[in-house]
Amino acid sequence: VASLVFQYIQNNVESSKWILGGMLGRALFPYVILICLAAIISAALNLLGKFGVPALTAVWLNSSMLLFLGIGGWLWGENELEKMIFLCVGTMVGGILQMIAPALALMREGWRPRLDFGVSERLKTVVWLTVPGIFGASVHQINVMVTRGLAFDFSDAGATLIYLANRLVELPVGVFAIAISTVVFPSLSKFAAKEDRDSFQKTYADGIVLGMMMAVPAMVGLMVLAKEIIEMLFQHGVFTWADTRDLIPVVTVYALGIPALSFVSIETRAFFSLKDTKTPVKIAAAALIVNLVFSLWLRELWGVVGLAAASNVALLVQGVALHLALKKKRYATSLGGAFFSVGKMVLAAVAMGAVIWGGTLVLGERVVDAPAMIVVGLLIPLGSAVYFSVLKAMRVDQLDEALLALSRRKRHEETNES
Repeated sequence: VASLVFQYIQNNVESSKWILGGMLGRALFPYVILICLAAIISAALNLLGKFGVPALTAVWLNSSMLLFLGIGGWLWGENELEKMIFLCVGTMVGGILQMIAPALALMREGWRPRLDFGVSERLKTVVWLTVPGIFGASVHQINVMVTRGLAFDFSDAGATLIYLANRLVELPVGVFAIAISTVVFPSLSKFAAKEDRDSFQKTYADGIVLGMMMAVPAMVGLMVLAKEIIEMLFQHGVFTWADTRDLIPVVTVYALGIPALSFVSIETRAFFSLKDTKTPVKIAAAALIVNLVFSLWLRELWGVVGLAAASNVALLVQGVALHLALKKKRYATSLGGAFFSVGKMVLAAVAMGAVIWGGTLVLGERVVDAPAMIVVGLLIPLGSAVYFSVLKAMRVDQLDEALLALSRRKRHEETNES
């Protein structure tokens, strides 16, 4: 499938772009080594209960890219190619920082790096568990490539719209959903190893609810503020209002998939904690087929927006399939008690969305005509305050548990520092 998509793109896109892309890809390939080492070191920190430094690894990368492109490219880049080279250098430097920062944190815990080419039984076990995960990750990447490849039917702009919308959706997913699943995973693994089914069930259900607690308002906020966020981030230079107008519906549809992305993230971690890496791969492969079928159908109806909708359909199918497969395990994973809490979160998010929408009317073109940065900067904190206030008023148990866990962790860290 990937070969057919690439062949199609290659026949419809200028060859010079492929040559340039190949050259830049070859120059940046060592980043793969850096990020893999950073992931392994960060995983060790997570198992030790240290989540702060690993969570900041993306900050090092993004800061380095912004500095090299925004300062170096702006000051010394004489053309677009030289600016891209500065961006590549920033990516490599960011990769080095991504590896060094968690390595230093792990060394403070007593770890010392050394060369060891021995193959232990534990390493063999990890390899056999990892191999299916590698295929699962490749299925996801193929899924992304298929969607972007089909978007080339609408010229380069179609693929760019898909890419930018994905970036905006992955921000809240990376900040909240992945962070929550990463924190939950060690606990799930510990309870699975002890065969403590009750604790596993509670941790799993709490992880799902906490993920929804962040995913639902992120979905509503991104949908309501899509225009202002796009204007603030992208509407500069050659990116015009016409591009913003085309991107808004794509972002809106993609935002609908944020809760499903959060759900799939927790579900996948639950399988991994039970040392089952094959089932998520099989379901991911089935979701790829669903995405391809619906993409071919819906793009004829709605264009690029149809591709975004197809991606959401595939996510929904993947999430339901994962949950049904998890229910067949010997661990109870019922979510019946979570629906009431999620319903409250939806109501709170609707209230938040109404306040934000009213704020856009006041601050937008109809009244004040404030810059997009000011609108976003004012309404996101206001919307967050409204959302959590409504949750507190409706007595959502998981909110109190989350605040209690954060306060305990803060006191624990302060005790360790003292």
